[in-house]
This record gives sequence, structure tokens and C-alpha cells, in this order.
Amino acid sequence: MKKVLIAVLVLFALFAATGVMIGEAEAKSYRINIATATTGGAYYPIGNAMAQIWSRNLEDVRRASAQSTAGTPQNIELMRDGEVQIAFGQNGICYYAFYGKGIYDGKPPFTDLRGMFTLYPNVMHWLVRKGSGIQSIGDFKGRKFVPGQVASATEINSREMMEAYGLNYMKDAGEVNVNADFVGYNEAADLLKNAQTDGTHIAGGLPTAAIMDALSSGVAELISIEEDKIKEIVEKYPWYFPFTIPAGSYPNQDKEIRTLALANILFTDAKQDEELIYMLTKATYDYHDDLVNAHKATAYTVLENALNGMTIPLHPGSVKYFKEMGVNVPENLIVK
Repeated sequence: MKKVLIAVLVLFALFAATGVMIGEAEAKSYRINIATATTGGAYYPIGNAMAQIWSRNLEDVRRASAQSTAGTPQNIELMRDGEVQIAFGQNGICYYAFYGKGIYDGKPPFTDLRGMFTLYPNVMHWLVRKGSGIQSIGDFKGRKFVPGQVASATEINSREMMEAYGLNYMKDAGEVNVNADFVGYNEAADLLKNAQTDGTHIAGGLPTAAIMDALSSGVAELISIEEDKIKEIVEKYPWYFPFTIPAGSYPNQDKEIRTLALANILFTDAKQDEELIYMLTKATYDYHDDLVNAHKATAYTVLENALNGMTIPLHPGSVKYFKEMGVNVPENLIVK
């Protein structure tokens, strides 16, 4: 009995010395890994800004950091494997993953995928080398082209849009009539500047750094998508919508460009704490100015746009915040 009493007193002294009282719940602290995309796009600087907002302003967040990735498909796999807690993604790819369709056909649906909020429109930029004679996506037949990194969201977008022109660069998808180099945004800009490719497709917010680089050099220009092709693509893939890049959005761009866009979203998974996702969502909107300072595309990241283009159910933590703020959350986005 004496030995038991002594052991209890020793434990009590130990807890008292460390500032933890018996029966007192230990405060939660979180480490957040944020999956973004290549450093030449908009996801990466915005992800870094979010990491700083959360680390500086949320006591329960011990550390938040952004990591460069190959984009949405890799982010989904990192999330599925539990290696990241928060990720950036295109709404169409997230839809495919959640429902086991498209590029995820035949794979188990990722039904624990949860949206947090919409970020901004992801704009489809089609750049061509000046002097290449390419005026339309259809002119890439038999030419060199950079669709994005292998299996990245941008590369999948390239496939979906080129399909409307009868073009294909994938060996397992029929006759190959476009010669593809699968590299990231910065590498694609370098290939254009060095006349080693005829064009590239880059998906990103306005403005995207790699496109600024390519157009500043004077060797590349943006081309539009024809209106009938825009309609055809939107009808088949309804997460796309028509978008106009205003003249002057980029260096040496003196005319508006008609193209497509889709929604970028921030996503997580169902196992993340409701209170954590609530805190992260709230802090992002509370410190919106810090986001815009990092990348002006996030001027769109405001409450009235929070659910535009959301294709997967929301995490309860985000639902809680939006309802507090008076945002109408559609029933189809709420998990019962």
C-alpha cells in the first residue's frame, strides 16, 4: 500500500512540474501539410500564404507548411494515404475521384474526400510560339506540344479539350497525332523561349508566373478557343465554363482571349477534426488581404463565391462556418 501511495505522489509531482494537472484535458495541436502544385503556378504561392496565416494566427496550429507537387491527382493520392491534411485541386478531378469516374474509373471511389471552399477560377491558357503558324488548338496536329506533367490535372484538361479537335497525344488512347513533352510550367516556358516546342497549355489563376515569363520574352502569344468548341467542351464536361482573359492581363497581350475555366477548390478528408477545419476556414476569410497580397487571383476568394463550382460534399467544419456567416449551403453538399 505504501508503495502505491508513493507512486501516486511521484506521478502527481511530475504532472505538477510539467504544468499538467490530473484530469485536465491536453490541448490539441496540429501540424498541417498542404499539397499545392508546381512552383510556376498559382497554387504554390497561395499555399505558402495560407500556411503563414494559419501558423501565425491559430494557437492550435503548431506548424503549417506548403509542399510542391505534380498537382491535383497527386494531391488526391497524398490525401488518400494520409500524408497531407489540406490540398488544392481542380473541381473536375475531385469529382472524378469522389465518384470513381473518368480517370478514376475502375478504382475505388474516394468517398471520404471533402471540400472546404472554392478558391478562384483556374483559367485554361493556350500559348503558342510566335512564327509557328498555330492559330487554333486544331493546328497542333503533327506539332510539338507540352500538355503538362504526366497525369497532372493540367494534362488531363489538355486531353479533354484537344479531344474536341480530334487530337490525341496518348499512346493508349488511339492514334497519336500530337508530339507531347510532359514537363511542368516553368520548363514549358523555357521550351517555348528556346524554340523547342510549338506550344503549351497551362492552367492557372490570373496571372500565372510561367505565362508572365513566356509572354514577357516576346516569343509566345495566347490563342483563343473557338466558340463552338467552347460549347462542345462545356456540354461534355460541365465543370468548365466560358472565360475571357481581359486584354492587358499579361505583358504583350493586347487583345482579349476567349477560353475556358473551372473552379479551384481547397479540399480535405472526412477524418479531419471538425474544429480544425472550422478554424482553418474561418482564418482564411478573416485574413483574406494576406492571401491577395500573395496572389491577386484570390481576390475571388470571398464568401459570396465560397461554393461556386463545388463538386464534392463539404467538410462539416466548413459547413459550420458558412452557416454562421449566413451562407446558403445547398443540401447536396451536406453529408447526412
